[in-house]
Amino acid sequence: MRTRLLAAVLGAGLVLTACAEQSSGSPAPRVQLPTGDDDLVLRIAYTGGYVTPTTTVSRLPLVAVYRDGRVFSEGPVTAIYPGPAWPNVQVGQLDEAQVQRIAEAAMDAGVADTADLGSPGIADAPTTVFTLATAEETFTREVYALREGTSGPGVTPEQQDARAALTELLDELTSSQDPTTAYEPTAVAAIAEPYLPPEDATLTRDPVAWPGPALPGDPVGPGIGCVVAGSEVTAAAQAADTLTPWTSEGETWTVTFRPLLPDETGCADLG
Repeated sequence: MRTRLLAAVLGAGLVLTACAEQSSGSPAPRVQLPTGDDDLVLRIAYTGGYVTPTTTVSRLPLVAVYRDGRVFSEGPVTAIYPGPAWPNVQVGQLDEAQVQRIAEAAMDAGVADTADLGSPGIADAPTTVFTLATAEETFTREVYALREGTSGPGVTPEQQDARAALTELLDELTSSQDPTTAYEPTAVAAIAEPYLPPEDATLTRDPVAWPGPALPGDPVGPGIGCVVAGSEVTAAAQAADTLTPWTSEGETWTVTFRPLLPDETGCADLG
């Protein structure tokens, strides 16, 4: 899924207003932000749905905003098969006033609310998880079938309104064309599963010796393991595609790469 970041998602006017209020000695912001540069402020991610265990562990947030203004999302991917093994993680940059306004917009959209959001009669849809971190506490709001369950049995008019507010927040944060650059992580999770040759023999690739810690690593799902590697695997991963077989200690594996974001330290933080 292609998502794009909106540095001015709340509008230049709102940013100017926030700056003017701060300079005029107005009350403190309604949401107190975390203090560390790498601290998460807002993350919106999918969980569940009709996907493979590897996808469950490896998929990136739709958007993640950090205290220092960095904003992460997955950029566009070339529509070819097999696709590149290395994901196109993009990072943009906001200023402090924009981060503040995003946190307040998330609060206004109901991320900290606890009212029931209904039970749409839809199977195998993902759950959208909103996480808002403040200096005082972290709020998590989970919405099953956010886009699919906008009306119909199982969702009241009030619940529809609450869902609409969260959908609007998500859309604002993933609909921009503001400049971003490719993310260069310091660590990457490698999710490994037993290699199965492609049915089309013309797509067979030569095995590549795995340059990182021994695979498959620690179990993170049915039949899959995970290890954390550093820059030693980046160049090899960027030269590979999704059908590349990787050999480690006499076994052959398919590897899915998931760059770790600033608040993530290992495989346990994924999925």
